[in-house]
Amino acid sequence: MKKQLFALLFALVPFNALAAEGNVHLDEMTPDLHDKASLQNGMKLYVNYCMGCHSLEYQRFSRAAEDLGISQDLVEENLIFAEDLTFNDQMRIAMEEEDAAGWFGAAPPDLTLEARLRGTDWIYTYLRSFYKDPERPWGVNNTVFPDVGMPNVLEPLQGVQEMVCARTSEAGVPDAKLDPLSGLYESCHVLQITEPGSMSPEEFDQAMWDLTNFLAYVGEPARLQAQSLGPKVLIFLVIFGLIAYLLKREYWRDIH
Repeated sequence: MKKQLFALLFALVPFNALAAEGNVHLDEMTPDLHDKASLQNGMKLYVNYCMGCHSLEYQRFSRAAEDLGISQDLVEENLIFAEDLTFNDQMRIAMEEEDAAGWFGAAPPDLTLEARLRGTDWIYTYLRSFYKDPERPWGVNNTVFPDVGMPNVLEPLQGVQEMVCARTSEAGVPDAKLDPLSGLYESCHVLQITEPGSMSPEEFDQAMWDLTNFLAYVGEPARLQAQSLGPKVLIFLVIFGLIAYLLKREYWRDIH
């Protein structure tokens, strides 16, 4: 029994460590796997902005198309760009791992299980927390993942975001100091859009919600089927239990 308790404790340690990493406030994001419009938009965003470097090797184009209600023709025309990939292939990338390691210092990870590893709150906040940092090799940094080793591929949508000094009512901002007169917290670690992108802040937040929602689906695509089968299984168990009880009474009637 002690061994099982220790195993459970060590299994929970990585998740606690990730949640507390950098002591950064994470914005809440609760996935909605029944929102097919959101999932479809998330898949489009992932293929166009993330899949140049990050594969989804445990997911197939055909499975995603079936679950999200996308026709094969639309997938082949708009979501499959590599000539060596077909509708039934896994969502792989063309970049070789050795080349990626040479260009970025480390090969970009596969993101199939990223939502299950880090959680949707982490991903949603991370995608919206890039900011301009001339001292970094790619010219950007991230408040959730400091010294991140990737460019901000979403900058054309969000715009240029910079770290500025400002007053805020949020107490969780790093290095924030309370002004007793105004009741506001003053911090020089506030993110602000200085050059707008093609989306408004509200539109970009919604787009990142859709992208995170899609990654939550990819991490556990069978959840959609499980949720639809769950009520049917419960109804079956109730009926079977009633029949089993009546059968038991019939068997024991002769004994008593």
